[in-house]
Amino acid sequence: MGGPASTDHDTHAPNRAHPAERNIGAIARLERSALHERTAADRLSDAISRTTGTAPFAIVHVVWFVSWIVINLGWTAVTPFDPFPFSFLTLVVSLEAIFLSVFVLMSQNRMTRQADKRAHLDLQIDLLAEQELTTILHMLRALCKKHKVEVDLPDDLVRHQLRDIDVHELASKLDQRLPNQ
Repeated sequence: MGGPASTDHDTHAPNRAHPAERNIGAIARLERSALHERTAADRLSDAISRTTGTAPFAIVHVVWFVSWIVINLGWTAVTPFDPFPFSFLTLVVSLEAIFLSVFVLMSQNRMTRQADKRAHLDLQIDLLAEQELTTILHMLRALCKKHKVEVDLPDDLVRHQLRDIDVHELASKLDQRLPNQ
């Protein structure tokens, strides 16, 4: 058998993998799950957003617009089909802009939902960690008291750190201190 390296199938043996490896595996599984849960419309909008946000896409459009204008100004042997002020070009570009905007917004909305989900998960983990640390502090304080170990910390600091965090109180204070948007 090999060393302690972790793979996705190590989920049944969590003690063998390093905690960072387990976390990386869990995050990778969450990301794969989010990608697989996308609807057909989500996949289409993501593909369009990926394609349109590239230099080749911009270059093709510059070549297209310049060619259209050059042809329709009569500077080539091709007969102009959309004379100045290029009304048909304006229509085509406007429709393209509308649809591209819709697809990009769909993709951004999906990514925002996914980011919100991650933020909620982060908050839940942070709250659990805070509760665990508070419990550890209580246990450490009890051990120090039992073994008559003097800790040189101000009592008000210790009392403050030993109390449970009120999420609503913190959110309220944050709302009061952040500038109104």
